[in-house]
Amino acid sequence: MGMHLHEMVSYLDELLGIPGFRDYPNALNGLQVENSGSLSRIGAAVDACEQSIREAAAAGVDLLVVHHGLYWGGLSPLTGSAYRKARIAIEADMAIYSAHLPLDAHPRLGNNALLAERLGLAGGEPFFPAQGEPIGQKFDAEINREVLRSLLEKAVGGPVHLAPGGPALCKKIGVVTGGAGAEVARAASEGIDTMVTGEGPHWSFTAAEELGINLFYAGHYATETFGVKALATELSERFALPWEFIDHPTGL
Repeated sequence: MGMHLHEMVSYLDELLGIPGFRDYPNALNGLQVENSGSLSRIGAAVDACEQSIREAAAAGVDLLVVHHGLYWGGLSPLTGSAYRKARIAIEADMAIYSAHLPLDAHPRLGNNALLAERLGLAGGEPFFPAQGEPIGQKFDAEINREVLRSLLEKAVGGPVHLAPGGPALCKKIGVVTGGAGAEVARAASEGIDTMVTGEGPHWSFTAAEELGINLFYAGHYATETFGVKALATELSERFALPWEFIDHPTGL
């Protein structure tokens, strides 16, 4: 007998602290699309984009867990891509569950905790509030900047760009996945000399130089694959359901 959606959603909501976790209004954390109730296969994707939803449907997924949900653009009519995504999900009887900042911040399954673990960093402290909740972690360490770059490239499976504004020996490292480069000044104000993130605007490079910190850009997508994979693995092991990762990299 397959797992029931409502039981799964209750478990996810409690595990991630969804009800009390503040986020951006359009994140709409939690269940975004319902299905008929039965679950037999889990999919994990970074984005609830049309391509990911289409591939998940073709793979027989009936619960798609994502980091960036369907409604980032705000209120819109069900036309164009919004209509196509809804139609694909409904015709495939596929539920969609989204976890944004709660998945960034989770101490065991979160993007930041898992990326830091891959870098060999331990003993982190909460760091970088977003919507009132600290979502990143900062660490005391002694690691050469180029060694850290190599570890980061291995972790994300691709090239990493660096604004080398800080010391060659990194001692205070902050990890905030995604697009936190735009907040480099706020991160620096928390006493770090090195920041690891996904991406940032053009001006964040020179801002990092002027602030005297190292800023690593490892890719928004690449740094946010960890959480959804870990979450799907957790659900698979707990509820004996197969899962797969729906990979649709943006290169950003």
